Amino acid sequence: MRQQDSIITHIKPSTAIRHDYNSFSKLCHEIQAPVVVTKNGEADLVVMSHEAYQKMIARQRLGQMLSEVDREIAAGTPMRDFEDAFAAIQKRIDNE
Repeated sequence: MRQQDSIITHIKPSTAIRHDYNSFSKLCHEIQAPVVVTKNGEADLVVMSHEAYQKMIARQRLGQMLSEVDREIAAGTPMRDFEDAFAAIQKRIDNE
């Protein structure tokens, strides 16, 4: 199963929000995945908890960084030595 297939498994009518917001919010927090909200039987909105949203954005940014590194490697860009990179990271941590 692809990741996108599993994302759109939670579908709720808009009345679920209007009639019982607390239960709808609890569902969003428990499943940590997007919930498709329908209006008149058609997909209208996608709702998720703030925590799930932050994790999704972090995964997206990580994917972008890894893609950039892959392009640099393919282009033959010289890479930094592990010890040098680790020392630079440690220096940044110590200075914060």
